[in-house]
Amino acid sequence: MAEASPSHLREIEVHLLESADIKRQTATKCAASIAQVGVIIAGAFLAGGKLLLCGNGGSAADCQHMAAEFVSRLSRHFDRRALPALALTTDTSFLTAFGNDYSFEGIFERQVEALGTDGDVLIAISTSGNSPNVLRAVEAARKKNIRTIALTGNSGGLATVVDLAISVPSANTQYIQETHLAVEHVLCELVESTLFGKPARS
Repeated sequence: MAEASPSHLREIEVHLLESADIKRQTATKCAASIAQVGVIIAGAFLAGGKLLLCGNGGSAADCQHMAAEFVSRLSRHFDRRALPALALTTDTSFLTAFGNDYSFEGIFERQVEALGTDGDVLIAISTSGNSPNVLRAVEAARKKNIRTIALTGNSGGLATVVDLAISVPSANTQYIQETHLAVEHVLCELVESTLFGKPARS
């Protein structure tokens, strides 16, 4: 088996340490916003609302990941009832039909119009903060009295048009995505502890 070169080892170290540093900065700068978002999502569930999520590429995968954890569970060590969360990224028949017949920019907006109701919450995920289909989904949500949350980086217009933004202090797409996943796990934990009395971390 070939040994890793010193340059590869250095590349690994730099990436992981820089990513960890962005998470540390996020913990300092975004903790209050993350806590508020947890309260908003838990409140929506308590009131009979649901969570909608939209994003592209890696952010689409985040939507599916987070929705799965709410509908299923976050950890095998804590069981609880299902929570209503829906990733607007998964219906390939709709996505391809609407994208072909109308436009890719409207794929999330249309689903918010069809599925969203007053009292729901929309999490809009965009590392750039400029994804047109995500921005249009937020606009549609606001028209239906749906609370809007952004997970984004340190630029773009998304953070300025939502009710509350968690803006990772980075412009590096990979580091933003890696931090978004950590934030999503924290949000799931916060909601579980709020709704079900899940024991806090020691």
